[in-house]
Amino acid sequence: MRYLFEEYAFDTARRELRRGTDVIAVAPQVFDLLDYLIRHRERVVTKDDLIGAIWNGRAVSDAALTTRLNAARSAIGDSGEEQRLIKTLPRKGFRFVGQVREEREVAGPDDALESAPALPDRPSIAVLPFANMSGDPEQEYFADGMVEEITTALSRFKSLFVIARNSSFTFKGQAVDIKEVGRRLGVRYVLEGEVRKASGKVRITGRLIEAATGTHIWADRFERDMTDIFALQDDVTLAVVSAIQPKLFQAELALASRRRPEDLTAYDLLLRAVQQVRPATREGLAEGLRLVQRALELAPRFAAAAALAGACHVENVVRNYAVDPQFERREAVRLMRLALSLDDGDPDTLASAALISALLVGDCETEIEMSDRAVKLNPNLYRAWNCRGWVYKIAGQPEEAIRSFERAMRMSPVDPQTFSVLTGIGFALIELRRFDEAIIAAKKAQRLNPCYPGPYRCLVSAFAHLGRDAEAHEAAARMLEIDPAFTISAWITRSQVSKTAKLMIEGFRKAGLTE
Repeated sequence: MRYLFEEYAFDTARRELRRGTDVIAVAPQVFDLLDYLIRHRERVVTKDDLIGAIWNGRAVSDAALTTRLNAARSAIGDSGEEQRLIKTLPRKGFRFVGQVREEREVAGPDDALESAPALPDRPSIAVLPFANMSGDPEQEYFADGMVEEITTALSRFKSLFVIARNSSFTFKGQAVDIKEVGRRLGVRYVLEGEVRKASGKVRITGRLIEAATGTHIWADRFERDMTDIFALQDDVTLAVVSAIQPKLFQAELALASRRRPEDLTAYDLLLRAVQQVRPATREGLAEGLRLVQRALELAPRFAAAAALAGACHVENVVRNYAVDPQFERREAVRLMRLALSLDDGDPDTLASAALISALLVGDCETEIEMSDRAVKLNPNLYRAWNCRGWVYKIAGQPEEAIRSFERAMRMSPVDPQTFSVLTGIGFALIELRRFDEAIIAAKKAQRLNPCYPGPYRCLVSAFAHLGRDAEAHEAAARMLEIDPAFTISAWITRSQVSKTAKLMIEGFRKAGLTE
C-alpha cells in the first residue's frame, strides 16, 4: 500500500518515505509510528494505542514518545507548533489530519521478476533485521538499533552498495528466502542474524550469505556482558563490520577471477590488479599496473583505479624496482592528484593519496590533514588507519603512528596486509628506542611475508642497537637477498621514510651496511 499526501509518498511495502524523487531517511520505530497514525487516521489515537502497537506495551516515558513524534513530524515537514499533518489533542491523543490518497499495487505473476532491480557493478549488501530470540521486548530495540548501526557503518565504504534500512526492514518478522531477498532488493549478499539474552549476557549470531546460491561466506557468534547497551551495540558493530568487509572483498575477488577476460569491467580489472599488487613482487606490480591502466582506459574518472596506479608506481620506487625512478615518481604524484580531483571525499582515495604524498612529497601538514579526514569519514576502514600510521611515522610522530597501526590491526586482525602494519610498528618502535619490542613486531611481519624487505631492515637496526651483532648480520644477509642493490644512501634517497628514521639509519651503520 502507498499513502500519498501533499508531496509525500509513504510506501509500506518498501518501507520508504519519499518527497518527490528523494528518499527520506526514517528510523524504523518512527516509520512504524507514522504507519500506525496514517492507517488509523479516521480516529484519535491514544498514547496507550501507540505504546501497544509500536513498543509492544513496554513502559515508555512521555519524553521518549514526544521525541519519536517530533521525528515523525520532521520527516514529513511538520512541527509541534504547526501540527499541519499530525495533530496533538490534549488529554486525548494524536491524529493524522492530512488528506490521504491510497494507492494499492496489483501485481501479476511476472511483474515481480520484471521489476527486480539489476545488480550493481560493485559488491551489494542488505542487512536484514536480526531476529529477537530472547523473548524480551527490550532486545527488539537493541537488535534494531544494532542493525541500523551496522548498515550505517557499511555504507561508509564507497566501494559497497548498501541497501537502506527502510527497505531491509520490509522483511522484519518474516520467514525469508535469502534468494528471494537478494532478487527483490537487487543485492549479491545478505547479512542476517539473531539476538539472544540470557544470564546477564547478550549473544549475537551473524551470517553473511551469497544470495544467488545461498552459500555462507562468513558466520560468527559474539557474546558480551549486558552492561551499557549503546557501548555493546558499538562493540558488536565494529566486530561485525571488521569481519565482513574483508570477506565481501575476498568474495568479489573470487568472482572477478572466474570471469572471462572479454567480460571484464573496470571494477573487475581493479579487483584483479589488487590481487597482483598485494604480494608486492616486481612482476606482480607490473601486471597490476597493466590491469589498472586498462581499467582507467575503460573508466577515465575511476578514482580508485587512479589511486591504485599511483600506489604501484610508489612501490616500484620504494622497492628499487623502477628502471626510471624519476618517471615513476612523477607518475605517482600525477595519479595521486588525479584521484583527488575525481573524488576527494572518498576515505580510501584520501588515505592512498596521503601515503603517496608522505612517501614522495613530504608536506607533513597536508598529509596529516588528509589521513585524519580519511579515518573521520570512515572510522572502520583498515587501510585508512594503516596509511595514517605511515603518515605519522614519516612526520616524526611515532607514538601516534603506533596508535594508528594498532587501530588498523583491531579493524582487521587477519588482514593479508598485516605484515605492512607490523613493519610500521617496528619502524616506530626503533625511533622510540624500544628495540626488543621492534624485534618482536618485525619477526611477526617476516613470518607473514618472508619476501618483504621491511622487517629485515627493522631487525638489522634493532639487533645492532642491542649489540646482537651476529643476528644483525644474519638479518642483513637475508635483506640483501631480497634487495641486493641496497645501500644506506640509496635507501635514504628512495622516499621520505628515512626523513625521521635517525635511529634506524644509525643501526644500519652499526651493522656495517654499505653507505
